[in-house]
Formats: sequence, structure tokens, C-alpha cells
Amino acid sequence: MSTQAPGSRAFLKRFAVLSIAAAVVTIGLKTGAWLMTGSVGLLSDALESLVNLAGAVMAFWMLSVAARPADEDHAYGHGKAEYFSSGFEGMLVLLAAISIGFTAVQRLIHPRGLQEIGLGLGVSLLASVVNLMVALHIRSAGRRHDSITLIANARHLLTDVLTSAGVIAGVGAVALTGWQRLDPVIAIAVACNIVLTGFRIVKESVSGLMDRALPPAELETINAVLNKHRIAGVEYHEVLSRRAGSRRFVSMHVLVPGAWSVHAGHGLLEHIEAELRESLPDLVVFTHLESLEDSASWHGTPSDPR
Repeated sequence: MSTQAPGSRAFLKRFAVLSIAAAVVTIGLKTGAWLMTGSVGLLSDALESLVNLAGAVMAFWMLSVAARPADEDHAYGHGKAEYFSSGFEGMLVLLAAISIGFTAVQRLIHPRGLQEIGLGLGVSLLASVVNLMVALHIRSAGRRHDSITLIANARHLLTDVLTSAGVIAGVGAVALTGWQRLDPVIAIAVACNIVLTGFRIVKESVSGLMDRALPPAELETINAVLNKHRIAGVEYHEVLSRRAGSRRFVSMHVLVPGAWSVHAGHGLLEHIEAELRESLPDLVVFTHLESLEDSASWHGTPSDPR
């Protein structure tokens, strides 16, 4: 039998809308800062915000898909759509890093003086404050609602904030020292940092698409529930788990004494499934009832979740 936690996650799209709005605002502010100063470091910061916008639009789309209920063609729901969003954002981050690095190398070869540094840095600082506030809000929502899309988007925004802080400090140093090549050097450092972030986001996305088992802490929670029912000869085997977006899946064979009635066995399964769903959010449970006397038909010993 199977059981599924009800509920819709369509409301998460509002956080993607917030991210889109923040990206539009920061693109305008950072582009203005770049035009004022001519700093390639500030240009790299503006380009990353452009990537934020594309990532936020993709997040909105994939959260819309992931919120759809299971249907005939997608019996297990659409939760994996969130991994496509985080993977897409990771690839955008890498493309932004390449663009920033190319622009920075050109400026390193042909340095140019900066203008209106104080005003430009002030505008860039305002954009960073906007990004920081939005990133913290989205990260909190992503953790609370277990959304890899929102967590990836928040991580990218926080990387943008750190990038901006480094750029602001570097451009300020250019103003103090007069060393014009420091500006593209900072942009190259920004590109390297963005590459690391992009690889981390892509790696997590690929891991999710590969149907990785639930993390050890969650497997321990499942095991604790099952151990409570290891009474009167009840055992388990073929306990398997995986995750798709925010949804968790676990399947198992429950072995009971052959003398039990079907009614008694079914009642035990219902009780186990209810406890598992209470212990882990968005959990889908599949159970199969077997007789202990038929255990010779499978090899080995009852297994823990894996």
C-alpha cells in the first residue's frame, strides 16, 4: 500500500517573485554604479545580478511545476523539477564567471582610471543591502519548507553579497592607492569565487537527480520508528529510500507471524505509516506485508533503511 502527505507548495512561488524583484532592483543600481565609475569590478557585480534574475525566473517556473499534483504520467509527483532549477542556476553562475573573467583580463591589459568612486560605491552598497535582506528571507523559507530551489537561490544571492563586499573594498583601495590594475584583479578573484559556488550548486542538483538515499539523520529517524514495532516477531527487509525535491520516499517489506490475520497485519502497516509520516515531513511510504514463515524466499537478514 502507499500513503502520501497532502498539501501544495505553490505558495513558494512568491519567494521566487521576491527574488525576481530584488534582481531587477539590484541590476539597475549596480549598472548605475558601473556607469558612474567605469569599474570592471562593479561591472562584474552587475553581471552576476543579471544571472540572479535569470535564475529567479527559472526558480519561479520550476516551483510552479513542482507544485503540480501527481497525475497519470507523473505518479510520483513533479518534485524533481526543483533540481533542474538549481542546476540551471549553477550553470548560469559558471557562465557569468567566464564573462567576468574575460572582461577583467581585457581591463588588466588595458587599465583605465575610475570616476565618481564615492557615489558609485554608495549605490553598490545599497544594492548589496537589498540582496542581503532578500537572501536571508529566502534562505529561511527554503530551510523551513525544504526547497532546494530556494536554498540554491539564496546561496547565490549571499555569494553576490560577498562578491559586492569584495568589489566595494577593492574599488575603495583603488581610490586610495591609485593602482588601476587592482580593479581587474578584484574582478578575476570574484570570477574564481563564483566558479566555486556554481560547481557546488550543480553538484547538489545532480546528486538529487540521481535518486540519492535520505541523509543518515533521517534514516535514523525511520529506524527508530521501525524499532518500536520489532515486537512479537515483527521484522523488516528491503527498506529503501530516496528523495525528489522536498518529498521523501521510503519503501519496505514488513514481516509478521503467519498466524496473524490480514486485518491485524494491515492495522500494523497503517500504524507504522502514520508514525513515519509524523516523524518526517512530505514523506511517501510504500509497505508490503509478508509472512515470517515465507522468509526463506529471500536471502540475508532484515535490513536497516538505506
